[in-house]
Amino acid sequence: MATFIKVAARSARWLPRITPRSTAPAGGNKSVFSTSAPRRQLMATAGFTESQLMVRDAVMKICSNFPNTYWQQHDQTEEYPKEFHAALAQDGWLGIALPEALGGAGLGISEATMMMQTIAESGAGMAGAQSIHANVYATQPLAKFGTQEQLEQTIPNITAGKLRVCFGVTEPNAGLDTLRLETFAKKQGDGSYSVSGQKIWITCAQVADKMMLLARTTAREDVKKPSEGLSLFCINLNREDHRLKVSKIKKMGGRAVDANEVFFENYPISGDSLIGKEGQGFKIILHGMNAERCLLAGEALGLGYAALGKAAEYARERVVFQRPIGQNQGIAHPLADVYMRLEAAKHATYHAARLYDASKTDGSIRQEEVGVACNSAKYLAAEAAFAACERAVLTHGGMGYAVEYDVERYFRECLVPRIAPVSREMILNYISEKVLELPRSY
Repeated sequence: MATFIKVAARSARWLPRITPRSTAPAGGNKSVFSTSAPRRQLMATAGFTESQLMVRDAVMKICSNFPNTYWQQHDQTEEYPKEFHAALAQDGWLGIALPEALGGAGLGISEATMMMQTIAESGAGMAGAQSIHANVYATQPLAKFGTQEQLEQTIPNITAGKLRVCFGVTEPNAGLDTLRLETFAKKQGDGSYSVSGQKIWITCAQVADKMMLLARTTAREDVKKPSEGLSLFCINLNREDHRLKVSKIKKMGGRAVDANEVFFENYPISGDSLIGKEGQGFKIILHGMNAERCLLAGEALGLGYAALGKAAEYARERVVFQRPIGQNQGIAHPLADVYMRLEAAKHATYHAARLYDASKTDGSIRQEEVGVACNSAKYLAAEAAFAACERAVLTHGGMGYAVEYDVERYFRECLVPRIAPVSREMILNYISEKVLELPRSY
């Protein structure tokens, strides 16, 4: 269990202890790639709470032990960043938004979003963030609806880094139409379940010990509403069992973290793995979805600021026609535009995170308002990150295509927040319907 110290923050809550570390590069092997000197911070930090800034500073110190060379190498070899995961677990950061009584830090999604942004911004990008992403948001429904026994058996081990979690919702035939999931958990006479079906794009399923699984327990035709009959489970992933198959997907970016297809064929799970009530799984996972949008928005911001910092540095130093290329407005103005987009998305993101946290104790905040804010933040941050990463490659010209300058890696990764966990088009549909009261188009 992580050790915590009390800090004199406005929240009067707990922050994970920062353990001094060696400044030697993590990972052991010497990389063949080049690295860059630390960049100055671009993001304006005025207006953040003391606890958010303390999180940013502490997490950045840990990330400084994992330079760009570490992430370049893990991207090329497609190797999971276990040293990075262990470093964050050692100092208690995996439980940032989980209850103190269970070994967590008891902070909010506002602080967790800052942590995820800082990780991505450090140069770790989406790969670094996604290595712990599910441990932060997928555990939210478990913390709220799990039994005391479930919480005691899982949460402390997750926060300590002994257990890793993945989230099993998406299916190849359903896509974004979550209510048409086909994976079925059939209840057995002894109270256990037998699971059959397929999941896709499941991050970290190669290394995870647990999966938060959403599956049908009642056929769609036998329920009054499509949202009924889905149940949430926290299951063990036994990859040695022939009834479970995990198949890695070769992908464009974020290669240090695996994405997978997962096949269940009468895979047995215990009855006590059910979270909350049977048939109420869809309502339960909604508690994690808005949190995930905030976290992903933070990750997108971090990636965007990292790319912009690289581009600005290169524009100051690269001399062509006897002048820095950044002196040309054709270079400078697009970078200035990207900065303003990122700053605007930053305000939307942390407004959404504050609203999410406040809604837990303020009954006047409607969940629909939270949903609109979180979806808007995710959309704006993803678009700003894409603009920043594209501009960073273009600013570097031919060198933007070279691995050693990192921006090609950022560009490959910046498509993730535009696509997942919900596409930009579906967010536009959501805002059109919920805010503008326009007819539903799908």
